[in-house]
Amino acid sequence: MKSVNDQFSEQAETYQKYRPHYPPALYRALLERVSQRRCCWDCGTGNGQVASVLAQHFERVYATDISTQQLQRAVAHERIEYRVERAERTRFKDEQFDLITVGQALHWFDFEAFGREVERVAQPRAILGVWGYQLLRGGPDLDPLIDHFYQEIIGPYWSPERRHVDQAYCSIPLPGKALPSPKDLYISVEWTLAALEGYFRSWSSVRQYRRQHDDAPVAHLLDQIRPHWGASTSRNLRFPLFVRLHSIKD
Repeated sequence: MKSVNDQFSEQAETYQKYRPHYPPALYRALLERVSQRRCCWDCGTGNGQVASVLAQHFERVYATDISTQQLQRAVAHERIEYRVERAERTRFKDEQFDLITVGQALHWFDFEAFGREVERVAQPRAILGVWGYQLLRGGPDLDPLIDHFYQEIIGPYWSPERRHVDQAYCSIPLPGKALPSPKDLYISVEWTLAALEGYFRSWSSVRQYRRQHDDAPVAHLLDQIRPHWGASTSRNLRFPLFVRLHSIKD
C-alpha cells in the first residue's frame, strides 16, 4: 500500500482558517442521488467541513483523517464520530454506508486499496462522491499573475499528486458505475487581500519553497496583485469545482 503522505498536520490551524467552503449545490447533487440517509463516511475529512454539513442530513456520520492535528480542530457535532484512520484500511463494518465522500483529498490516497475498501463498506447502490477545486480565478487582471505564480514560481514544489487535481481526477480509477456529475459548480468567496495572502500561505508548495529559499514568494505575488485590486477592501474570487459520482454495487 502507498505510504502515508501527511501534508497538513503542520499547518492545521492555517488550513482550517483559509480553506474555502463548498456551495450548497454540491451537497444537493450528492443528496438527490442517495436513496437512504442512515449512515455516511467522509474520508480525509480534515477539519470536518463536509462532515458537519452531512450531519444535518444523516442519522450518523463517520469522518476519518490521518492527521490528529486536523481532527483536534474539527467541528463537533452529536451525529459525527471522528477517527484517526487511513481511508484505505478502516475498522468499519461491511456494507455500512449509504454515502461515501472525499473532498479535495482523493489524490493523496492509494487508489486501488481505497477502491477495495469502498466496495467492502458500501451498501448496495451506495453513492461515492469525490470532488476537488482547481486554481482560483479572479478575473483577467489577476489570473495571469496567479497562473505564473502557480506554474513558474512554486510549480516545482508541488507534490506529484497535485497533477490529479489539475486533471480533475479524470486519471484516477474509481469503483462502481459512473453517474452523470454536476457541471459548472464553483466556490465563490469574498476575500480581502489579507485573506488571499493567508490562503496562498496555506499551500503545501509554498511551505516547501520556503524551506529551500530565503525570500517570501507570497509577499512578491501580493505586491504584483495589489495595484490591480481596486478601491474596495474585498473582491469576489472563484474556485472551479469538479465532481465525480459513482454508484457502488449497483
